[in-house]
Amino acid sequence: MFRALASVLLCCFFLEASFWVHFSYGDLTTCSGIVPMTERGDKISITDFGGVGDGQTLNTIAFRKAIYRIQHLRRRGGTLLFVPSGVYLTDSFNLTSHMTLYLARGAVIKATQNLYSNPSLPNIAKKIAVFYSNVRFNCEENGSELNLRNELIIVRVKYFASKMDTSNWPLIAPLPSYGRGRERPGGRYMSFIHGDGLEDVVITGENGTIDGQGDIWWNMWRQRTLQFTRPSLVEFVNSSGIVISNVIFRNSPFWNIHPVYCSDVVIRYVTILAPPDSPNTDGVDPDSSSNVCIEDSFISTGDDLVAVKSGWDEYGIAYGRPSSYITVRRVTGSTPFAGVAVGSETSGGVENVLAENINLYNSAVGVHIKTNIGRGGVIKNITVSELFMENVRTGIKVAGDTGDHPDNNFNPNALPYVKDLTLKNIWGVNVQRAGWMHGIENATFTGICLSNVTLQGTTGPRPPSWNCNAIRGAAIEVSPWPCAELTSVEQSGSCASHS
Repeated sequence: MFRALASVLLCCFFLEASFWVHFSYGDLTTCSGIVPMTERGDKISITDFGGVGDGQTLNTIAFRKAIYRIQHLRRRGGTLLFVPSGVYLTDSFNLTSHMTLYLARGAVIKATQNLYSNPSLPNIAKKIAVFYSNVRFNCEENGSELNLRNELIIVRVKYFASKMDTSNWPLIAPLPSYGRGRERPGGRYMSFIHGDGLEDVVITGENGTIDGQGDIWWNMWRQRTLQFTRPSLVEFVNSSGIVISNVIFRNSPFWNIHPVYCSDVVIRYVTILAPPDSPNTDGVDPDSSSNVCIEDSFISTGDDLVAVKSGWDEYGIAYGRPSSYITVRRVTGSTPFAGVAVGSETSGGVENVLAENINLYNSAVGVHIKTNIGRGGVIKNITVSELFMENVRTGIKVAGDTGDHPDNNFNPNALPYVKDLTLKNIWGVNVQRAGWMHGIENATFTGICLSNVTLQGTTGPRPPSWNCNAIRGAAIEVSPWPCAELTSVEQSGSCASHS
């Protein structure tokens, strides 16, 4: 039965893709066929290597033994590593080529929160804090001395919980297109689940969960005690033929899914969750990657749901690897930042991005194209279509002044060039501001086309407004009517072709 289940989940058509390709299955258009997949002939279970899913036993050795076996035995067609129902606490670990990590229903792979090399202390600290918070609440009328004592205990618990010992978490070199860690100079903490230089890797299952337990990392960020850049939840570097599907991702310490310098990546049927106040918990960040397909997913996090990137200032310019042929389709979610974003790290260039059938609610920005002086790079051929948004502060934002710099060595004359942005068939309700579109002096953003865009304001007589500068484009059937920079006669012909 397990073989039959795996066959259903892992079979698809082979396609060798070096360009933007979409299939239609009935009425459903999909790009997921860009990655060839075959059923794994060899199957092992994490329990065969001593894995215990009791939520307390540390399973790092079990995962590393199992993956070492896959890597060195090299079974024909690869190996499926089965994780049965249970909670499997583990440190970070590396995947290998030609493997499937399969999470059964009810399976949770959970990152440790090591305090002084004791993974149980953070949970104890949380329980003590909750307990004494309840005691303080229930006894607040029965004596100030008890209240003070409880308050001191809570402060001490929070203090020790904030002093996370990260010495057990592997450090790796900064990405060459970033030149340093994204948050802190120097290296960066390796992602919880990591792959470098791999091919033919699948993470899938029956909606099992990968939980980064990121709250202690978020607190370190808030308290400015981080030594290095926080780890992503899942990161693939220099890899190809990657499929991530039918898994729930929770509480990433930093970015959730980060394919960087990758090609042929499919991310489909995933759920990505993090609290709205969790810092920098982007959903999916394709970074200097090509042929990436993101479809049929729900994302609700503390930062951009999908953000396409390609390197940071002079380091990204020198590395020179763009992100191209990125498809985002049938994604729903909410965020205090942007639903669909490009940037702000775009120094290698971003081109040929298609986002369609997107549903956003309770978000800050619907679509955000963001870059800055010093970035360099070309952003072109970006299309957003069939987007619905509700309760959003700004519907469309295009900004040439967003994002920080890795150091003071960036070139202020390295200006980004933004052209050929098409936004069509967009509908919004309760949108406070229709659009904010500010390019860069001496590097005007051109070829912007708005077609069939309706952004209704909140209650009251005043419709949402547009604010524009250093841009040029055209508009057809847009309400409220946009700024004068989007009504240029010379570009109306190109915009008409998108209506």
